Amino acid sequence: MRRAKSDGGGTITFSLALGAARQICRLKTTFQSDNQAFSYLHKYRTEFEQIARVRLASGDLEDGIVMLSML
Repeated sequence: MRRAKSDGGGTITFSLALGAARQICRLKTTFQSDNQAFSYLHKYRTEFEQIARVRLASGDLEDGIVMLSML
């Protein structure tokens, strides 16, 4: 995961590194502030990356994006 940005409304978009390729992922949170949401993402980064890889491998995508929610 290299970059993350807030889409507003409690959603953070980040890219998952897959060798030279990147996969867009979106994490929906209940946090009101971007700082809280980013802190949460970074705290559980490894878990979210693992979940995203499993969902990508199984083809569980919405419009080509891996959708995630809080653990």
